Amino acid sequence: MSKKTIAIIGAGPVGLAAAAHVLERGMSPVVIEAGPEAGHAVRQWQHVQLFSPWEYNVDKAAARLLAPTGWNSPDPQSYPTGGELIERYLAPLATRTPLRETIRTSSRVTAISRVGFDKAKTRGREQAPFEIRYQNGKGPELLRADAVIDVSGTWFSPNPAGSNGLPAIGERERADRIAYGMPDVRGSGRARYAGKTVAVLGAGHSAVGTLIDLAQLAEEEPGTKPVWLLRGGDPAKAFGGGSNDKLAARGELGSTFAALVTAGKIAVETGFGVTHISEFEGRLRISAGAGCGARSVVADELVVSTGFRPDLSFLSELRLRLDPAIEAPLALAPLIDPNEHSCGTVRPHGARELAHDEPGFYLAGMKSYGRAPTFLVMTGYEQVRSIVADIAGDKEAAARVELVLPETGVCTRAGVESAGAAGCCGGPAQDEPSACCAADESARTAGGAGCGCS
Repeated sequence: MSKKTIAIIGAGPVGLAAAAHVLERGMSPVVIEAGPEAGHAVRQWQHVQLFSPWEYNVDKAAARLLAPTGWNSPDPQSYPTGGELIERYLAPLATRTPLRETIRTSSRVTAISRVGFDKAKTRGREQAPFEIRYQNGKGPELLRADAVIDVSGTWFSPNPAGSNGLPAIGERERADRIAYGMPDVRGSGRARYAGKTVAVLGAGHSAVGTLIDLAQLAEEEPGTKPVWLLRGGDPAKAFGGGSNDKLAARGELGSTFAALVTAGKIAVETGFGVTHISEFEGRLRISAGAGCGARSVVADELVVSTGFRPDLSFLSELRLRLDPAIEAPLALAPLIDPNEHSCGTVRPHGARELAHDEPGFYLAGMKSYGRAPTFLVMTGYEQVRSIVADIAGDKEAAARVELVLPETGVCTRAGVESAGAAGCCGGPAQDEPSACCAADESARTAGGAGCGCS
């Protein structure tokens, strides 16, 4: 009986981890990567320091694969940048281990189906292999596989600036002055942003990190003015769990940001749902609302850090079970729905929660979270460990939980604070700015009880 062939779409951290698990299980992985080398998406944010230490960023099966190469495991308690993650882990994994024979780079998947079966045909479907079509420099290529794990991520499908999920009117026409995600404002992008008024739209870690970098750039380059455009009305939600966060760097990020906002180093525009982006005297006029309630901010550059969404276009002939709002697998979506949760901790999950009505096909990694923003790479490692066990027929291992996630500190469900928040708000003022809202911090400094953060 021939080995099962497992197609893995994406050679990022979770994709390479999946391939390592497939090799350990005695099956044959084929990794299809759209970029010119492994970790292509990570290279776009290589200047960013992760808020999880090395111990959470190395997959166990990948480490076992690296061990015979003489690989030196990084200090588990130190925090890598994206560039260090590539240099010290992803690149050795992709080039010094048997995985180097399995990765097909510069290969973009264009469609997936079942051999001889369109989406509507059912009988015998489970026995048909998958057909993966992809494009490379040679032209169209075809791969057949027994199972498919799509870990292609979401980095290259950013959400637009428009508050209704569509591009703001005029957004595409002004693409030369709009960046998405987390540009390197103090490094490769310094000349573009130094001395400019830069508006940053968003409330997640990418927006927070970019605003902190811009505030630091303002100290170095006079005239740099960061402006935070926040769709919601409460800045405190972006401040995180502070000292309550078991990922210390994540908590510190929120605390640092809270201090900068409190000190007035970052201008804040709340309730700012962008509708239009237009030209104004050679600059950008970013507008929110319409009629007499309309507001606008004039800036030289706009950074849109409003999250990402999955590219599902090449999966149209597969039978997916996705939540219609979050675009995540149905069983996973309620656990990560940002309408209900502000917490970065989701209970470990695997093949059962990630299964679809297309046996043998799985979404994993960031893409499995759809439009939800709370993904951690260690969650992806647990996902693919379970998925590969399931494909190999080891149902016991697939169902087993082998991951304990760190607490985020402050979590809310339907607007109600939960465990971890005690002591964050109210009470005596602290020497160091907390992760509570700026108004609460000011009230406590004056001896009051504070406004509360919920």
